[in-house]
Amino acid sequence: MKKIPVTESDEMKKHPDAEHTDGDDPVAGLQADLDRFRDLAMRSRADFENYKKRSAREKEEAIKYANATLLEKLVSIVDHFELGLEAARGEGEKSPIYSGMSQVLKQLQDFLAENGLQPIDAIGQKFDPNLHEAIAHEPSDEVPEGVVIRQTRRGYRLKDRLLRPSAVVVSSGPAK
Repeated sequence: MKKIPVTESDEMKKHPDAEHTDGDDPVAGLQADLDRFRDLAMRSRADFENYKKRSAREKEEAIKYANATLLEKLVSIVDHFELGLEAARGEGEKSPIYSGMSQVLKQLQDFLAENGLQPIDAIGQKFDPNLHEAIAHEPSDEVPEGVVIRQTRRGYRLKDRLLRPSAVVVSSGPAK
């Protein structure tokens, strides 16, 4: 016996309500497509809005921290300048070299402060690994354990970010 393929029109003849089923209803199919495209359009719009916000935020941060590398290099120069100032102090605080270097250092520090750079005061503070870099531990009878005894290099913040941590010596408590 030979099988004859059934076509769509044959199926329609057998089932007169077949054109009203959800799978074959062209209006329902178009409505589903419309809903899908609306959802896609809404998601695309939301993605684009998020992209615009992220781009604006990144641009703002780039502008805010654009001088970071320049300021970091200047901080290194200030460190060396302070060492020179300490050496000049040996000749006396009334010497013209010392007073001139003090004025230049003050101008440099004012310039750095105007650009959002803030020094981190570490001496006497509890050691904070987010702000300090411990280079040594020393026993101390006067200073409790975990508190900064000395600062060997000043740390700085640029606005709300850490530019350079303070290099510090931390107390390990009383000597045993």
